[in-house]
Amino acid sequence: MAGALLDTIFAIATPVGEGGIGILRLSGEKALDVAAGIVRLRSGQALVSARSHHLYYADVLEAVAAPCGPANSLRPIDEVLVAVMRAPHSYTAEDVVEIHCHGGRYVLQALCESLQRGGARLAEPGEFTKRAFLNGRLDLAQAEAVLDTIQAKTATGLRLAQEQLRGRLSQEINRLRDSLIQVLAQVEAAIDFTEEDITFIQPGELVDRLGEARGAIVCLADRGREGRILREGLTVAIVGRPNVGKSSLLNALLDSDRAIVTPVPGTTRDVLEEVLNIRGVPVRLLDTAGVRQTEDPVEQEGVRRSRAAMDQAELLLLLVDGSLPLSDEDRELLTLHPDKKRLLVVNKSDLPCQVDEAVVAALLPARPAEPLPVVRISALTGAGLDGLRDAIRKTVLRENFEPGDSAVVTRLRHQASLQQAGEALEKALESVRGGMSGEFVAMDLRAAIDALGEITGAVTTDDILDRIFRDFCIGK
Repeated sequence: MAGALLDTIFAIATPVGEGGIGILRLSGEKALDVAAGIVRLRSGQALVSARSHHLYYADVLEAVAAPCGPANSLRPIDEVLVAVMRAPHSYTAEDVVEIHCHGGRYVLQALCESLQRGGARLAEPGEFTKRAFLNGRLDLAQAEAVLDTIQAKTATGLRLAQEQLRGRLSQEINRLRDSLIQVLAQVEAAIDFTEEDITFIQPGELVDRLGEARGAIVCLADRGREGRILREGLTVAIVGRPNVGKSSLLNALLDSDRAIVTPVPGTTRDVLEEVLNIRGVPVRLLDTAGVRQTEDPVEQEGVRRSRAAMDQAELLLLLVDGSLPLSDEDRELLTLHPDKKRLLVVNKSDLPCQVDEAVVAALLPARPAEPLPVVRISALTGAGLDGLRDAIRKTVLRENFEPGDSAVVTRLRHQASLQQAGEALEKALESVRGGMSGEFVAMDLRAAIDALGEITGAVTTDDILDRIFRDFCIGK
């Protein structure tokens, strides 16, 4: 790792393909020297003497072998703008040079080849951000928030990522960790001075402080489910028998004619998939084929895929035709997946209703944990769609949940570490209440402190770093 940090690295920081502007970034101890080998400022000033955080008009050159001798000549590749950002005031806390050129494939390729000949190497995925972490510019939770910012699917997801990037979660984790370190110091001091009969912290106070910390950790972990939904998104399947309006509902929510709609039952033979934003929640919406008994082998395959989509979905929209009494297919549908989040959506509210909610309730599994929410809509007129959007959000997010009110956990890694910390504190509490030796309490306290440290990177391993940064693009 130390050897790799000594390398000067480069990468294209803009998307692959042709564009108006392409940005190439270098970072490392020799970034200025390598860039100076191909950059000539139009002012005549040497690049190594350029002021930090200023843009300069320049040419980039490449060496061309002379036809009649060993000497090389330089020819221009492109006219560019160049910015120098000196350590430690840069993204990586190293010397950084950015070259803003025209975004053609050959221009960027020629620049990369010239920099490689000058002694720099191509960066690995996420290596710029990894260096920012290793150099103390960001902690690990903030580094992950960089990727979350890039991949944000909604304004709410972007807001969560930006709060984490600005240290909202890290501050809460560090506060809890510092509090536990103080408690550990008192516990260990009591162990060291046992023979002197000096009490550094009373058992009652110790129980209170450990219980307070555990409560804060549990509260933070509980918000993780909502945080992960807002970051990763939610898979929602529209299911129902043929011709109840599944494809019409998909089109209405998308406000476009994505799915073919006809009066002929069984028109949809495959699972259609679209991504949309519903009340700040990124939703992967699946329109499935009608579920029914059929002899048609093609439709049978569609029904099989529909059932597979139901298995993978986190929320089911059980769609029925409100203008007709419940059919046998409808009744069977209501018994499926009682363990999942479900919404009963009664379509065709523009027609007289023939579906009795009392009958529906009687068909549900005995004493479900939660009553099945019912929403009446008309996919044809759009009536009730806003209510459906509200119901989807309410079904997967707690009613009082508002991003920004407090730190929010957005990754499974964070949740797992919080769970480990909570379990360690519970063991510590049991040891105190049971009058066990302080060594047992100290051991569990250290485990809790280390688990919290894994979130911010205060405690980490190369394996954790590799797993986090492998998902980054090469230029970030």
